[in-house]
Amino acid sequence: MGLRIGDEAPDFTAETTEGTVNFHEWIGDSWAILFSHPKDFTPVCTTELGYMAKLKPEFDKRNTKVIGLSIDSVDDHKKWVGDIEETQGAAINYPMIGDTDLKVAKLYEMIHPNASGNAKGRTAADNATIRSVFIIGPDKKIKLVLTYPMTTGRNFDEVLRVLDSMQLTAKHKVATPVNWKQGNDVIIVPSISDEEAKQKYP
Repeated sequence: MGLRIGDEAPDFTAETTEGTVNFHEWIGDSWAILFSHPKDFTPVCTTELGYMAKLKPEFDKRNTKVIGLSIDSVDDHKKWVGDIEETQGAAINYPMIGDTDLKVAKLYEMIHPNASGNAKGRTAADNATIRSVFIIGPDKKIKLVLTYPMTTGRNFDEVLRVLDSMQLTAKHKVATPVNWKQGNDVIIVPSISDEEAKQKYP
């Protein structure tokens, strides 16, 4: 049974490049983005981590914390960070989870529960499904799940767009239409009567 939108995000404690993190505690009253990678030094993920570092100020403005995960040790992550900065022109400004025993990957059902071995003995292809994005609300519930193939870079501008929509619709009884962007028209949800709509949105 896969994790679904509306489920509570599994809590965990893990070592990261910024020390030990208790996930739910770390989220606090913020929104959070957890995004995962099959292996350190993989080229597509390198571009993604660099772009996310550039985009992080936009997530900060939206009270949203960012955390990455890769199936390697924190020490390996620290080596990768230098490579990312050199090739992508951006220093990593968010924690990266070390998941050498696949614990978090299994908890979030990104990999087969019977997957075995540790990071050292596994290739990126072995971990191909660990290419997910989870958006988690301050209530610790999963709001979005995206999983990409290993060869396709993720569109983090789209993740930001979805976050804008979710934060808006969580606050107001509206929905957003196709290709909506911040500032565009929205849809009043059908559960609001015409009378209520006139009062709410004169």
